[in-house]
Amino acid sequence: MFYESPIKRRKSRQIMVGNVPVGGDAPISVQSMTNTETTDVEATVAQINRIQEAGADIVRVSVPSMDAAEAFGAIRKQVSVPLVADIHFDYRIALRVADLGVDCLRINPGNIGREHRIQAVVEKARDLNIPIRIGVNAGSLEKDLQKKYGEPTPDALVESALRHVAFLDKFDFQNFKVSVKASDVFMAVAAYRKLATQIEQPLHLGITEAGGLRAGTVKSSVGLGMLLMDGIGDTIRVSLAADPVEEVKVGWDMLKSLKLRNKGINFIACPSCSRQNFDVIKTLNELEMRLEDIKTPLDVAVIGCVVNGPGEAKEADIGLAGGTPKNLIYVRGEPSEKLEQENLVDNLERLIRKRAAEKIEEEKDIIAKA
Repeated sequence: MFYESPIKRRKSRQIMVGNVPVGGDAPISVQSMTNTETTDVEATVAQINRIQEAGADIVRVSVPSMDAAEAFGAIRKQVSVPLVADIHFDYRIALRVADLGVDCLRINPGNIGREHRIQAVVEKARDLNIPIRIGVNAGSLEKDLQKKYGEPTPDALVESALRHVAFLDKFDFQNFKVSVKASDVFMAVAAYRKLATQIEQPLHLGITEAGGLRAGTVKSSVGLGMLLMDGIGDTIRVSLAADPVEEVKVGWDMLKSLKLRNKGINFIACPSCSRQNFDVIKTLNELEMRLEDIKTPLDVAVIGCVVNGPGEAKEADIGLAGGTPKNLIYVRGEPSEKLEQENLVDNLERLIRKRAAEKIEEEKDIIAKA
């Protein structure tokens, strides 16, 4: 099978967002954020459920008003995934959603206002064991830092973050995580690398306002990939101008590619060329769509010819090596059967589902014998 990840993760303090551990030796969690009107409870609940089904561990919801706070309370009762409330300026909203069952408060202490207001939020969070995320963004740095640095820089982001951390330190509150996001990859990476050496709390990674589905995926993968390779990052959100479900899919694919998490099918597929003995692109697209419901970790190779096909297929849980006139299936590294071109996708789906079911039983046996 494929190599284990060689990445050595940064040691961080662990916090709990609902029932999801963040930091320490916990798996890197995947987040997304709703884009519905929070006051539209039905639409927001439906979107949260789709995001969770796609694999999100945590979902963030914007709560800009007291009406939205009350709606948040109704939403909280209808979903099971941990929810983060995104709050700015009005500390009373933070206090209200805390009472309504929020799992994490995303704030900037600096924009909450006077110290007694910050203290009220911190004390409420302490009483109810609710973590806080300090969210610093290059697009909303404090005016004095903009004047000091002239423009957003990695040092400006880190100084802003440490300023907010100092607020929480003053009240002896350590149950928090921090993000220092920028749309510029180099700025974000440099800021996270610097901050990682200065605090012990978990880091929430993101390249903010990364762009549309294609460009944003590339930009996020480059930036977050560099940080994750450094062992930096405890939870991630891929920020795309796209359906939030796509953010979750990209986040999972990113972590799977680095062997940091393993859930669902990891497809290994050739880009297709004139050597292909079946339509690789069409076959893969259909399989991805049909098999989204499978959560069992499984490596599936779909290779169109006999040049690289056997080698790749042997290394996967189940693999297809294109051939003439029939295509050879490998299961656990051994030749299994040959498939005709006709009904190729149907038969592949059947075999992949069979292998996924077998793997579940194998894992149960391992646990039972442990």
